[in-house]
Order: sequence, then C-alpha cells, then structure tokens
Amino acid sequence: MDLQLNSKYALVCGSTAGIGKATAMALAEEGVQITLIARNEDKLKATLKELPQHRDHNYIVADFSNPSELKYKVSEYASNHHGFHILVNNTGGPKGGPVFSAHVDEFEAAFTQHLKCNHVLAQAVVPFMKSEGFGRIINVISTSVKQPLDGLGVSNTIRGAVANWSKTLANELGQFGITVNNVLPGATGTDRLAEIIKNKSAKSGNTEEESANAMKSAVPAKRFAKPEELADAITFLASARAAYINGINLPVDGGRTKSL
Repeated sequence: MDLQLNSKYALVCGSTAGIGKATAMALAEEGVQITLIARNEDKLKATLKELPQHRDHNYIVADFSNPSELKYKVSEYASNHHGFHILVNNTGGPKGGPVFSAHVDEFEAAFTQHLKCNHVLAQAVVPFMKSEGFGRIINVISTSVKQPLDGLGVSNTIRGAVANWSKTLANELGQFGITVNNVLPGATGTDRLAEIIKNKSAKSGNTEEESANAMKSAVPAKRFAKPEELADAITFLASARAAYINGINLPVDGGRTKSL
C-alpha cells in the first residue's frame, strides 16, 4: 500500500526512545522528512544518525515543562525551515501512585507537559497544514481513556483531558483536511514499562519477572507490544490512506482493554 508520505514533513515529540523513536524511524522509512524534538541534545544527535537518510532530517531541543518556550522554538524553526504536515504528540507519562495521595503540583506539571504542550504545538503547526490542505495530528496517550489503570491516578486524569481536547480539535479542523486522532498503547516494551514493573515488584514482593508475567497474563496476546507495532499504527494514521479516520481513540494493546 502506497501511503503517499514521501513529500511530507513531520514533527515527532519524545523521539529519542521508545514509541517516539520507533515512530520517527517508521515515518522516515516511508520517505517523510523528520524533525525530532526532545530535551536531550546528545540523544537527539544519536537518533538523528540512525534515521534512514532518504531526506534531510533535523532536530529541535526543547523542554516540555515550558510550553511558551516550546511554541517559540517550533515556530522559529518553521519560519526558518518548513512547516509540518504531521505532528506526533508523545511525552513520557507522570509517575505512578494512587490518585488520592497525589500532590496538586503533580496534576499541574502533568497538565502542562501533556495538554498545554500538545495545544501550543497544534497552534504552531495548523496554519501550515491548512495552507497545504493536509494535516495529521496524532496523540500518543493511554488505554486509560477507556479504562482507568490502577496505580496511575494522575496519568488517568490527564490522559482523559487530552482525549477530550483531541476530539474537540478533530471536530473543528476536519473541514480543512486535518485529522486529529489518539493512539492508545497497551503495555509496551519501553523504559516507562520497566519502571512500572519495578514499582509493582517492590509493592507486591514478587520478582520483576513475576510482575511482568502477571501483566502479560492480562493481555489476550500474552505478551507486551513492541514500540514498532505502535509506530506502524501511527504511520498509517499519518498517511493519505487514513483521510477519513478522524477523532478516534485507537487502542493498540493486544486486546487488554475490556471496553469496546
């Protein structure tokens, strides 16, 4: 299937590891020119070297704790280089823990890092998308928007806000050839999953292997996802072939989520 992506530009957030990096690789393989964005310049440089060199890729150093600075850097980059047809919003989740014991600052920090930054990035890239008559905004969030996950109270709360922001934006931008969709990863082999397993092990007294196996047993596929499997779903949603898919939450979770 020709995804018709080889003339497109993409901004991929959190793109030095895990799902973000796998997505940058997958899009680059389809001929997309990638701009990586993360806060660690050394990791950005290393990832840049790994991208398939079909086109002239680049990166932006930015900290997602500062939305104003993030918007400025992306807008400045676009004015000096090019705009973006594709925006992949992907940021590491908040730390785990019960929602009742969470400090209010944790909610504020997560709201800033996720919803505010997604919003300012959308505002920065949408004018170019409108001028091109083509735009794809894909938010990597969580299956918790369908079924809250135990021990991830702050994340459950903020992910729900992002999902509703996304659906509202999809309704507003669809008329311009711009789609806005969410990909909901299940347990995926990333550093964040390793941290979750470690925490579960410490609380339960089980080994990390036992904790991991318990998590796998809750998935019909009986395994964790690979970051590349999430990247494939994101790449399809970014393509011309997905032009009539808009405003959805797409679980990529091996069937774990109980709700439809």
